[in-house]
Amino acid sequence: MHQLDHDLEKENTQVRKTLREDPTIASLLSRMPESVQHSFTEEQLANLRVALGARSWGKHKIDFRSTISFFSYRYYYVFVAGRNRRELTRAEKRMGLLIQSALLTTFLIFCSMMGLLVLYLIKSALGVDLFPSFSLGIWDWFKENILN
Repeated sequence: MHQLDHDLEKENTQVRKTLREDPTIASLLSRMPESVQHSFTEEQLANLRVALGARSWGKHKIDFRSTISFFSYRYYYVFVAGRNRRELTRAEKRMGLLIQSALLTTFLIFCSMMGLLVLYLIKSALGVDLFPSFSLGIWDWFKENILN
């Protein structure tokens, strides 16, 4: 009977040591006073590990975190980016598609407008006058501010 108690105690010590060596738990405990660090039971440590593991951010290519002080308050902000490894819900997929469509449309409109501007400047530089006695004033502005 005495040997069984000794084996159980040895196993509990190894579990406690293993939990305390876990990087998440070790990081948490390192920020506490030593007296508090040793006050946790194995069950408490195991539950802390489960709770902290659920919030784990993992590794990201871009992980920028900082704080801003505003009067007597401190606010934090986090910017993380990397490859998405999680499954998206239908709503998230639709929102992503909507945002991609909006960005692509904006990019195409911008490129079209820049292309039209370049064509207009080339037309004006060559002296082609499509509408007699009408000018947008872009060529005059361009000559005055950019070419001089």
